[in-house]
Amino acid sequence: MTRKKTDMPPPKLPLKLLKWFCKPDYHLDIEGDLLELYDHRKKTLGDKKAKFLLIKDVLLLFRPGIVRSFTTSQKLNHIAMLRHNFILTFRSFKRYKTSFLINIIGLSTGLASALLIYLWINDELNVDKFHDKDGQIYQIMQNFDTPNGIVTRNYTPAHLAKALLKEIPEVEFATSTNTVYQSNWAKGIVSSEGIFMDAKGILADEDYFSVFSYNLIRGNKDLVLEDKNSIVISERLAKKLFKPTENIIGKTLEWKNENLRSIFQVSGIFENTPLNSTVQFDFIINYNVLLDNNSESRDWNSDHAYTYLVLKEGTDTERFNEKIAGFLGSKHPQREKCSLFVQQYSKRYLYGKYENGVPVGGRIMYVRLFFAIALFILLIACINFMNLSTAQASRKMKAIGIKKAIGINRGALIIQFLGESTLMAILSLAVALLIVVLLLPQFNIITEKHLHLNPDIPDTLSIVGIVLVTGIISGIYPAFYLSGFNPATVLKGKFGTAFNELLVRRVLVIFQLTLSAVFIVGFLVIYKQIELTQTKNLGYDQDNVITFQRQGEIDVNGFEVFLSELKNTPGVVNASTIAGNIMKQINLNAGYSWQGSTPEDGEIVFPSPEVNYNFIETLGIELKEGRSFSHEYSNEFSKLVINEAAAKMIGFKDPIGKYVKRNQREMQIIGVVKNFHYTSLHESIRPVFFRYGPNGRTVMVKIKNGAEETTIENLKEIYEKFHPNYPFEFTFLDEDYQMLYDSENKVSALSKYFAGLAILISCLGLFGLASFTTERRIKEIGIRKIMGSNAFDIVRLLTGNFTKTIIISIVISLPASYLLAKNWLDSFAYRIDLEWWYFAGAGILVLFIAWITVGLQTIKAARVNPVNCLKDE
Repeated sequence: MTRKKTDMPPPKLPLKLLKWFCKPDYHLDIEGDLLELYDHRKKTLGDKKAKFLLIKDVLLLFRPGIVRSFTTSQKLNHIAMLRHNFILTFRSFKRYKTSFLINIIGLSTGLASALLIYLWINDELNVDKFHDKDGQIYQIMQNFDTPNGIVTRNYTPAHLAKALLKEIPEVEFATSTNTVYQSNWAKGIVSSEGIFMDAKGILADEDYFSVFSYNLIRGNKDLVLEDKNSIVISERLAKKLFKPTENIIGKTLEWKNENLRSIFQVSGIFENTPLNSTVQFDFIINYNVLLDNNSESRDWNSDHAYTYLVLKEGTDTERFNEKIAGFLGSKHPQREKCSLFVQQYSKRYLYGKYENGVPVGGRIMYVRLFFAIALFILLIACINFMNLSTAQASRKMKAIGIKKAIGINRGALIIQFLGESTLMAILSLAVALLIVVLLLPQFNIITEKHLHLNPDIPDTLSIVGIVLVTGIISGIYPAFYLSGFNPATVLKGKFGTAFNELLVRRVLVIFQLTLSAVFIVGFLVIYKQIELTQTKNLGYDQDNVITFQRQGEIDVNGFEVFLSELKNTPGVVNASTIAGNIMKQINLNAGYSWQGSTPEDGEIVFPSPEVNYNFIETLGIELKEGRSFSHEYSNEFSKLVINEAAAKMIGFKDPIGKYVKRNQREMQIIGVVKNFHYTSLHESIRPVFFRYGPNGRTVMVKIKNGAEETTIENLKEIYEKFHPNYPFEFTFLDEDYQMLYDSENKVSALSKYFAGLAILISCLGLFGLASFTTERRIKEIGIRKIMGSNAFDIVRLLTGNFTKTIIISIVISLPASYLLAKNWLDSFAYRIDLEWWYFAGAGILVLFIAWITVGLQTIKAARVNPVNCLKDE
């Protein structure tokens, strides 16, 4: 019966349910009867009642005799269909080799990039995560309130751990360690039975192995550090010192450095520290060794420890932070402006940057950046597959129409096309794994890691997940697009390129090229910022300056002789020393007050390194007024040389000769140096107060240009004369400076490669689309040439649409790349200006590369003989 257009159609859901469970032989007759009954009820009872009764009738029909059989025969049909789909897929790959190669190269390159980045991200996310009590281990952090804002540091007083364990009930275990801040206490020579080894260790109290899960091969974790004369050594050190390695417990070894020379007894052996541990060491001795030999370390106003806690399960860290915030102030009056808080230990690696006392990120920024890069590169590769699949739809139209005409539903076709894209992803994975194996050694060099492919379950599942997601994303649009054609229209040959198809394809190409342009801008900005760090005038001369550490036991007079011999070595311009490191470990324990500072302020903590004579001259720091430390004057211990930032801070118009107080002791300002960058360009220049100190362990030697090799050999001889049994290990100051930008340098190197890969994959897609477009328009080209068009006209015609697409992508990339670049540069206190040519250059480069890619095909098509174009007519 016919139904008026104005009539409301019957509800679809019950009819779909009927089609699903009803036997095919009965379905059409039953559905017809139900529709006639529905129309009758609608006229007599109304729409709502008719719909309700239709639903009721369909549900009542769900009974034996009408419900179709759900048996294993269907499954067997599905298996046969799956086998059939695989055969068709392989035939398609074999028939359309160009498309297959473009897809396999694009997807395998994208997958290889994603896998490399996955390995790197996985390693970054698992740093320090191997401890059994990872979720409960926290490090005590300390905020210093200064006139320049809050400064966050991770070192604390040595007695803090035991005090917190005793007084705060939420603390289950606590330990103090000493590694970097006073590293000279934990570096030295260990020897046994005539074997000498340069080793690095840590000092820790007896609860260390209750907090951290470094596996003990020998010894009891509760007892190995109980005795001050005990030492716990690594498996690696044990094998080097003792041969054979059996029955090592109880054996003695000697440890000596400039602070201490003592005999220790081996109480335990631990497995070598994992590579994903931020702390690497060869031995551990009792922390009391430091306390007994350094009176300053016992003071509550002195920071000589890293403090780690294991909090009881369920502890609210926010309330705990409130509880301990003023803990130091209760122990020492000069610590009232110091506030304590905890941060989960394993998060310190990724979230180690603070601004005004608040965590604001750190290395996690690069983890997120590379995750986005991996995702976008994979998307670019997937888009290639989508575009080529939809562009070549005409090749598959008749096959699709025939399948739909004989009863294959749309769902089966969608599964077929998704299976094709997934199979392509699996084949690409095989190629990608080969690429990863070949590139991984070089990738490890760039990232300075020890990454490798693990066949374990988590990594395997992750890789399988990446491949499946890639296959589904690649095939989902072509699957729904190709399976949606009307079979009658297709079989009549009345199909063409829909506007929506062209629009979607163009949008996808725009997305690809936009990302490529953003990658290029990102690489340029990172490169130029790194270049700024290498070329910016830092305010001191780091060229041809080598640094090395004093070792062993040298008295002050002996060291003066050593320093004098260094200065008199041919090729040496000057030499001096500093306590700590000019860029990494400037002493922050010096608090100062001055006339005009309020009593409420107390002493304000500033970087205040101890330096020797000629330090300022050795580094070429420019003296603005006054003088530097000199042998010609007495009592230089009570003198200060400050930088311009410090002079501005204290507010003296003429600071020379003025006095400030340090620990209630008056110190006179004798000189002001111009500001210089003693930290990275991430931070602004802060006040510095130089004190005189002849006992700095870091030696800095300025060498004449061109005489480096000979001079260093001479310095080595002098060093070994004064430091027997200690190796001469030095670094150039400019290399130390570049280590401040270690993360940025790695990002710069990797971004160069990934930007190139993004462009390569995008160009593959453009090449494929250009090839197919020229193939489809080959007869049009022939006709145009017969009508008088020359090769240039043909090229312009074929590249016109591509050029518009490229220009649109460049326009879109401009604001996106600007915002991303600005966001990254905001982490630097001193940064480059975003020049217009960064963006214009990236756009021109993308346009040029795309033109070349498309032009290769269009020029080839334009030169074809028109007779060959039309010969099949």
